[in-house]
Amino acid sequence: MTDDRRRAGPQAETDVLVLGGGPAGGWAALAAAGAGARVVLADKGYHGTSGATAPSNTGTWCVPPGEARAEAVERRWQRTHGLADRRWMHRTVDRAYANLLQLVEWGYAFPRDDQGNLYVANLRGPDYMHFLRRKVKAAGVTILDHHPALELLSDGDAVTGAAGLSRRSGEDWRIHAGAVVLATGGCAFFERLMGGGGLTGDGYLMAAEAGAALSGMEFTGKYTLAPHDSSLNKGLPYRWASFHRQDGTPILDSKGRPLTNGIGGTDHELARALLDGPVFARLDLAEPAMQDWLRRGQPNCFLPYDRRGIDPFTQLFRVDLTAEGTVRGTGGIRLAGDDCATEVPGLYAAGDAASRENVTGASSGGGAVNASWAMASGWFAGAGAARHARLRGMRRAAGQALGQAGLRPAAAARPVDHAALVEALRAETIPLDRNFFRTGDGLAAGRERLEGVWAEIRDHLSAEGAERLRAREIASVAASARWSLAAAEMRRESRGVHRRADLPETDAAWTRRITVSGLDRVEARPDFPATQAQERAS
Repeated sequence: MTDDRRRAGPQAETDVLVLGGGPAGGWAALAAAGAGARVVLADKGYHGTSGATAPSNTGTWCVPPGEARAEAVERRWQRTHGLADRRWMHRTVDRAYANLLQLVEWGYAFPRDDQGNLYVANLRGPDYMHFLRRKVKAAGVTILDHHPALELLSDGDAVTGAAGLSRRSGEDWRIHAGAVVLATGGCAFFERLMGGGGLTGDGYLMAAEAGAALSGMEFTGKYTLAPHDSSLNKGLPYRWASFHRQDGTPILDSKGRPLTNGIGGTDHELARALLDGPVFARLDLAEPAMQDWLRRGQPNCFLPYDRRGIDPFTQLFRVDLTAEGTVRGTGGIRLAGDDCATEVPGLYAAGDAASRENVTGASSGGGAVNASWAMASGWFAGAGAARHARLRGMRRAAGQALGQAGLRPAAAARPVDHAALVEALRAETIPLDRNFFRTGDGLAAGRERLEGVWAEIRDHLSAEGAERLRAREIASVAASARWSLAAAEMRRESRGVHRRADLPETDAAWTRRITVSGLDRVEARPDFPATQAQERAS
């Protein structure tokens, strides 16, 4: 208690507290404010530039109402390996379409085609997030930039707020709220991703400390091609790539043909080629008109080449497969209601902080589906949080701080090598031979190693001032890694982006989700079969 009092800084009250300032957080804030709630949005970075969307161009799952929508949902469902929920998919595309029309009404500058018609299926990340910030401010939302949350508060019955620090002033903050929305993004496991530097699974750990469970955490095997030693995980240009060894010898696929098209289902063969040695690409399948279109439509994709004096259309350049964790994977906080409520009263989750199994199943929703999910789930969560706050009312209580690992060591605090912890965590979640191709023995050994890492973090990791943020990030990634490997070990089959080299077939008996929970002791359990789960939710 002495530690908590010493760190008790500026305090405030609000109806809805949104943690995270990406698109899901922005839409959650707008929905809550539109429902009449007082709203505070606290972002780890700067709302409008932080996160994976801001530096990107992204499509949306934009389908007008009508028969075409039902057909689009069904086509997409066929790619989810049986774990998605058609009802949620319809709800998501419906809400996202309404939000896109709202952007049109507000005057967002969508691109136009040659006939001057708006193309609302495309969002330029920097423009979109800047515009969304302006609308959030105009709605009366209080925005706290560079105010990362470190832990949630609880009165014993419900989540009642959060506490964190200001990266600018160094002061602590504590906000009491009628409800909290976690829109803190996914977990990149310390991999270099464009816009992903702050995506360390913070919301997962905070939710678990409050008693929430997670789901889909085994689906972290999504990898995307990127130039070697670059954070540019944008795969589109590789549609026109051929792949070679350093001497120019073509890499052959399993049928003895030159390997081409890095986004056309060749990820298995590219991964195996990379395990054998360095791989080089050349975008020589793009005609001149396509080369021009790529440079104009994806200008940031060519910065790494331009800086190195490489013409990627005529010269070979080295590439890697970059792990994308739950950012373009599927897992996250388990949802318990249509309003994106978790199993903990007063706590809601949206965007990549929430499990996306309802709309993506065992496949990646990277791009259009994830963008629409961020819009829709943010809206659902914001509206649900506002409703909860209104019904519950502001019951001002001291609010117990729930944070443990990285904040309050279970044993004696002592110096811990942060860099060594980060490398130990990356070693279990990034390498192709451990995370892309999994085996039961490898997962069991990885889990044992992670238990040792977790014990060091739980028992001894502590920090003061602004350094507490890094300590909590390390604790969050460690917890996320343990949940991921536990779920992967339990899923004794291959499905979607979860690949078991020792169990390569898909087993119909595992057409069910896996829930993980717990901190000191991680528990994984199979959920209802997907069909039963959908019936129960309907």
